[in-house]
Amino acid sequence: MGKNFEDTDADKFLKEDQIMLKQNTPQMSIDMPQIKFYQGSREITENPLESFKKKVRELCNIKNLHFLFGAGTSSGAIPTMVEIKKDLDKDIEDNHKEFYAVYTSVKKDNLEEVLHVLYANRYYLEGTNDVGEKNDNKELRCVENLIKHIQKFMFNKINIPKNAPNATDVLQLYLKFFSKLTFRNKDLSRINIFTTNNDLFNEKALDHLNINYNNGFGGGLERRFNPARFRYTFSRRIDLNLEKFEPLENMVYLYKLHGSVNWVESEGNSLFNIEELALKGGEETPEDKPVLIFPTPLKQNQSLGSPYADLIREFQAKLTLPNAVLFIIGYSFSDEHLNNIIYQALASNPSILLVIFGDHRKCALNQINDNRVFRFSGTQGVNKLHYFNYIVNEILPDIDENKDKNLLENFIAQLKEINELSQRNDWP
Repeated sequence: MGKNFEDTDADKFLKEDQIMLKQNTPQMSIDMPQIKFYQGSREITENPLESFKKKVRELCNIKNLHFLFGAGTSSGAIPTMVEIKKDLDKDIEDNHKEFYAVYTSVKKDNLEEVLHVLYANRYYLEGTNDVGEKNDNKELRCVENLIKHIQKFMFNKINIPKNAPNATDVLQLYLKFFSKLTFRNKDLSRINIFTTNNDLFNEKALDHLNINYNNGFGGGLERRFNPARFRYTFSRRIDLNLEKFEPLENMVYLYKLHGSVNWVESEGNSLFNIEELALKGGEETPEDKPVLIFPTPLKQNQSLGSPYADLIREFQAKLTLPNAVLFIIGYSFSDEHLNNIIYQALASNPSILLVIFGDHRKCALNQINDNRVFRFSGTQGVNKLHYFNYIVNEILPDIDENKDKNLLENFIAQLKEINELSQRNDWP
């Protein structure tokens, strides 16, 4: 019999070519960097990664340096709102049938929007019932209990202990971020961190590095919120004989736009009855003190309305400053009130610059042709170049690489080495 078709030499060559194509083409698409760097609508195609790094180094020395952090900066340790909602869906379906009908009647995918609807429902039910009837209103009690359950569920998901999975790795990124950018030239403004995250990674990193930060709270045993503190600065006296001061170099302003797991509503004689608790992660809060971990849609009272309105006002004010740059990291542009402030800043402040990490195709800033807007995203092997870990490790520069800003750490390391030598009787 003649040769089978699949045994012919031509077919063998064809098969070899097909195998090589299958082997090489996908591998090339994986290994070849896919990097996108835009200024306005113009793509920078010549060495985009190095060009972007150079641009970031330049922008980090602008007078007013701002950062907006979203859920992406704490991802891995803190679940996203989407993940929390999925877990909450299952929890209510399996364990809380008394809430199920009310909860599923809210047709919202975003957990904060669910809470907005529930707050509005509670407000309506409170207004349509007499005071004496409220305790007997099952629907009102159900809505109130559901709100409390969701808040508690969110709190437990966000208020993670220090030994939680990936918590140490995420904290190391925050430590490196602040180590790189905190020590700015004293003639430049201190950096401003705006964050929609409710976790405590910023505070933990700043405390660990012994960096002073101003988050609007002051006091001793009871730390209370006062927005006037955002106008304060920490200074040191540089001449003992004269009233001459200079601002501290290691200083950060921290604005938690959606509240925090360690903020609670409290009673007292303060104008703003918002208290900051000394939580380290994993601890419970007093049952009678509601946790302020998100902005409420309705101004229930002065304390619930106060911190968010003041924090948003500060965000808006900082973006009007001349010679400013806002780096946006891990933020999904899902908060329209924050987006509008960014748009207003671009419309009214000709000297502000925006650096957006990530490909946000649904955001208007992805389409706008404005040379003040820089956008960067990409992959390189398994690395996402617009993720917080790569940004911190590879893109952000040391603000002042020549400054010996690790004196304390170097001293501790040397002292530890000396103690080890003395214990081994190797002391010279």
